Amino acid sequence: MTKTEVMKELRANGSAQTRKIARQHGIRGDLFGVSYAVLGKMRRKIKTDQRLAEQLWATGNRDARVLATMVADPSRMTAATLQSWANDLEDRGLAAALSNIAAEARSAKTLMQKWTSARDEMRACAGWHTLASMARQDNGLDDAYFEKYLEKIETRIHGSKNWAKYAMNNALINIGVRNPKLEKTAIAAASRIGTVGVDHGETACKTPDAASYIRKTVAHNKKKAAKKRRKAS
Repeated sequence: MTKTEVMKELRANGSAQTRKIARQHGIRGDLFGVSYAVLGKMRRKIKTDQRLAEQLWATGNRDARVLATMVADPSRMTAATLQSWANDLEDRGLAAALSNIAAEARSAKTLMQKWTSARDEMRACAGWHTLASMARQDNGLDDAYFEKYLEKIETRIHGSKNWAKYAMNNALINIGVRNPKLEKTAIAAASRIGTVGVDHGETACKTPDAASYIRKTVAHNKKKAAKKRRKAS
């Protein structure tokens, strides 16, 4: 698909209700209001197209930018391009979307380290979400790598900006479900941190209790793995 074709399809699939919900979540700027279900269908149709991804991001349209993160090629996302995109971030959802592609890029560790130390709220948010994505990967990183970030989260979370706090809590959860050792360390850190106060604006969204969420997710994963083993046997 060409950029013109994609933008036409995005515009046609926008809705007032989705735009309203997006605004309630603090999303501003140019927006058609396309559901993630539709974006997912478009991603499957486009597959991977780095050139198109960069064209879509350049439009400045929020829906197009989310789709750009879905169809971009991690192997061709340079550190310069990722940094440029991070500089454009204006909301938490887009920061999380960017983190998925950033975590798979060659420059993932360098950019994550840089972004998690950023004063800018959205770059920091992207950094901690990138760390969360890295924790979900089978990437050979050892426990010590993530333990040092658990220490940083525990030390800095309550003094961080709103959406950075949310992303740090998310990173804490994802590190905690990586393996049994990190589960124990993350739950202990979460207990010391206590309640993480995040302002979700005009929404009913809540910040997950990290310790509880880790325990529930680990239990769910164990149950899922046991079911898979039973089927295999």
